Amino acid sequence: MTTLRLRAAAAFAITACLVAGCSSSSGSGDTGGEAGGTYTIWDPYPQFDGSSDWVKLLTRCGTDAGVTVERTGYDTTDLTNKALLAAQQGNSPDVLIVDNPVVSTLADAGVLTTTDELKVDTSAIEPNLLAAGQIGGKTYGIPIGANTLALYYNKAVLDSAGVDPAAIKDWAALTAALEKVKASGKKGITFSAIGTEEGSFQFLPWFWGSGANLTQLDSAQGIAALELWNGWVKSGYAPNSVLNNTQTTSWQEFATGDFAFSENGTWQLANAKKTGFEYGIIPIPSQAGGTAPAPTGGEFVTAPAQAKTGRYAVTEKLIGCLTSADNAYTTDTTLSYIAATEAVQQKQVAANEELKVWVDAVKAAKGRTSDDLGTRYPKISQPMWTAFQTALSGSASPADALKAAQTTAAAATK
Repeated sequence: MTTLRLRAAAAFAITACLVAGCSSSSGSGDTGGEAGGTYTIWDPYPQFDGSSDWVKLLTRCGTDAGVTVERTGYDTTDLTNKALLAAQQGNSPDVLIVDNPVVSTLADAGVLTTTDELKVDTSAIEPNLLAAGQIGGKTYGIPIGANTLALYYNKAVLDSAGVDPAAIKDWAALTAALEKVKASGKKGITFSAIGTEEGSFQFLPWFWGSGANLTQLDSAQGIAALELWNGWVKSGYAPNSVLNNTQTTSWQEFATGDFAFSENGTWQLANAKKTGFEYGIIPIPSQAGGTAPAPTGGEFVTAPAQAKTGRYAVTEKLIGCLTSADNAYTTDTTLSYIAATEAVQQKQVAANEELKVWVDAVKAAKGRTSDDLGTRYPKISQPMWTAFQTALSGSASPADALKAAQTTAAAATK
């Protein structure tokens, strides 16, 4: 890989580091693959210290492989930049855990090995989740789990409006429910339409749920998705605050008890139990009916390329340990993720029936960089969020806003 290529990738890294967060490395000093050596692991979980179950798992996996694990937790954006710099300097960590959209950036820069090179078994992984780490027919890592989006609802608000959430299977039924809620004196739906990747993350279920494709933002289907959001804001079913809402501030609005629905993720489950009102969860409906494909969040366990390829045998053991069924169950529970394999998903639902709707949502989900978009995705996402900001603020019609977005995205992805 060339220094120029890595520098270009490093400059692009902040854009590619998407939502839902250099130490010395073994690559330049330790003897390759020998038991008792030190293997480095970098992850995006700085909130976990040495007393946490996560760090204890890393240590145990090292012990089982006969090596010492040296772990460092970084903020997500910082981690990507450090990974690119480390590759440029020849001191990459042995195991790198990164947000799934970043995989394509690192793979494109030549930073990562493939699962074939490392001999990592991916056969049990759900194909739609694995696709987020696939570029050009090659797979670069294995998902540690996934989160995604669904609709939380306030049962008391829906009951007072005479709405049965189980009957909401398509856009028309949802909009009719919002109309009833408004008529009852309550507020309809809150979500994040902020001009960042968080906004794109929340728009994608509606965009994909219309049948639209990211390679053609201004298709009739894409326009229909933006018209849906735009119509809700114009009709007062959604507040103007969605333009500035993050997923956190959107949740805070729902937690007041005044809203019928909140588009949000698995990570809010613990907060949902603290709201003080009875809630439920339904999948985000597609336009024609059924569950819409929502984007996947969550990280991939990857292996950066090493000059000493003899290290890969131990690296494979570490990755196998971290993603084994028992360990994946513990880790995904800690992170509020849905597991990447059906067997562990069933175990999660058996332990907590509330997770079934999330398992179903994850099964229907897709990666933002899937469809072989790879590093083109951020260049499409930014014009897309600009388009819905423009439309929702009343500066342009949905059709005109998406036409401009498509022109920008097409030029950027040539």
